[in-house]
Amino acid sequence: MNDEQLLRYSRHILLDEVGVEGQERICAARVLIVGLGGLGSPAALYLAAAGVGQLVLCDDDVVDTANLQRQIIHGTSSLGRAKVDSARDALMRLNPDVEVVALGRRLGGHHLLEQVRAADVVLDCSDNFETRYAVNRACTASARPLVSGTAGRFEGHVSVFDTRKPDSPCYNCLFPEGGPAEEERCALLGVFSPLTGIIGATQAAEALKVIVGCGIPLAGRLLLVDVLDMRCREVAFDRSDACAVCGGRSAAPVNG
Repeated sequence: MNDEQLLRYSRHILLDEVGVEGQERICAARVLIVGLGGLGSPAALYLAAAGVGQLVLCDDDVVDTANLQRQIIHGTSSLGRAKVDSARDALMRLNPDVEVVALGRRLGGHHLLEQVRAADVVLDCSDNFETRYAVNRACTASARPLVSGTAGRFEGHVSVFDTRKPDSPCYNCLFPEGGPAEEERCALLGVFSPLTGIIGATQAAEALKVIVGCGIPLAGRLLLVDVLDMRCREVAFDRSDACAVCGGRSAAPVNG
């Protein structure tokens, strides 16, 4: 790191759990963010501010007026623009040292697998189960840690799925595909705007912890946040041998 970077990231470097070595890992990391809405907005801003070397943004939507109540990376001047382009400009203003790759399309198949394999950590900030399951399958196949978050009404949750470890569950272990979970979007539910900031910032924190290798990630733990009563609780869960995605696997290779 140069002198300007040492100053910019000095408050991280002062943390014993991060230090110069940890900040260098952050600066060398590549993070894929799927979804630049309510969760992806704060997550991307905090990761850029923290100095993540490469941020890959994936979203096929455009900014509309109803987004502005919670999607804080976008502004009124961005109405009608692709969310990835609006987000890229905001992140570059915040930290021009960060390389931002904007993918204004929905990733699937080998294209999704290619981007997941190129990332050190993946953040699922999407708003639908189809995408969540696809991202989970790609992360499990590629042995890449996944930080997943959701938010609706006044409640949200966050968890980490790190299938580099043979005993770590995947998203499908917790929410089996074809199970009773109903697909609900904030367009139909409504969402309290600060909730998305809390969940998205927590996703950024978990991603940075994984990159640096500090603290205890939320692997095998689901953090539930209720901002209406301002209560948090935690639910532990295990890997399922019957899981259609990761069941019966052995330790997966980290590189691939």
